[in-house]
Amino acid sequence: MYRILVVEDDTTINQVICEFLKESNYQVKPVFDGGEALRAFAEESFDLVILDMMLPTINGLDVLKEIRKSSQVPVMILTALDDEYTQLVSFNHLISDYVTKPFSPLILVKRIENILRRQVVVSEITIGDLQVILEDCTVYWKGEKMTLTKKEFEILQALAKRKTHLVTRDQLMNTIWGYSELDSRVLDNHIKNIRKKIPGLPLKTITGMGYKLGGDEE
Repeated sequence: MYRILVVEDDTTINQVICEFLKESNYQVKPVFDGGEALRAFAEESFDLVILDMMLPTINGLDVLKEIRKSSQVPVMILTALDDEYTQLVSFNHLISDYVTKPFSPLILVKRIENILRRQVVVSEITIGDLQVILEDCTVYWKGEKMTLTKKEFEILQALAKRKTHLVTRDQLMNTIWGYSELDSRVLDNHIKNIRKKIPGLPLKTITGMGYKLGGDEE
């Protein structure tokens, strides 16, 4: 199920967007200011971000710039601003769509479907000898299909989606189990099993922080 971060300070608009997305079987996380958005993005994994431009604490453009430092997640800009400069700057930071207010929630959902459909085309992540096939949840190492549990695949997928970047322990636990107050040994055991099943996997432990898949070998 796709997970969407909804960043909109107007509580009514935020609620309407979230309700329409839930009805279309998306998981949503509503936040109401730029700082909260960046904290949520740092702690969890999302398939798409709906981002309002006019936000308290940190504006939408600065939030977008921060997101782009570590991720190419699809971002849909939602704003009352329709001037050329704002649109050009947004597209220069590789947004997926630009929607001006007022808007139709039904059309918004259709635009989201189109964005995510385009993402499905890129259904394979390759990191050296590792292939992670997102569409059918399979993993190949040096051409050989690996047998992983559902949680092991989800962990590897979360790491692969942010390849070469640090993924914190809290991010993994929030993404896989839905909360970070998890006995750390549970995550450690899954990581240990992944490494045992895939010897030579370029999975590096960043002591006291988390893990990085790809880049310099451990």
